[in-house]
Amino acid sequence: MPLACGSRFVQFKSNRKRATSGSKINHKTENMNFTTKTGYCIALALLMTAVGCSGGSYAPVSGVVKINGKPYDKAVVSFQPIGTPSSPNPGRGSSAYTDSNGRFVLICDDIKGAVIGKHLVRIMTRGNEVVGASPEGGSSDETPTNRVVDPIPAEWNSQSKVEFEVPAGGTDMANFDIETKRPVK
Repeated sequence: MPLACGSRFVQFKSNRKRATSGSKINHKTENMNFTTKTGYCIALALLMTAVGCSGGSYAPVSGVVKINGKPYDKAVVSFQPIGTPSSPNPGRGSSAYTDSNGRFVLICDDIKGAVIGKHLVRIMTRGNEVVGASPEGGSSDETPTNRVVDPIPAEWNSQSKVEFEVPAGGTDMANFDIETKRPVK
């Protein structure tokens, strides 16, 4: 869309060349058209900014996920901004995978970081083998099932109430040490 603004400006410049090469032109109309076109371009740029990845500003966020004190390399970390009465839609969430050291760096689409402000944090194990069923559960005829269970408790993912405040300057200390009695692979 900025190209449209640029092409209109190029059009204007070509009109100006014609005006200097001898043809008569009303400079008042020419200036008004330039001002109108510039106004449209500015309004368009503001609209595009408002419709972007979020309604807020971003700050870099990274940290480490540990389970029972050991770095966990199979986690998906998700930060979802929490709305307020003054900002009910603060922006899109950010997420990341942990590496072999349990370290993660949040991103939202192509933007590194998370929206500044308070977030609901969810952490779960990535992969298809995780079902999320309880090891105590079984089938309807009470036959035990052999399912892989997410070692991360529901209090950290589907039932999470964990919050984290992303500061304006960002942080590399978004560290989470999860305690669990479930087996960790």
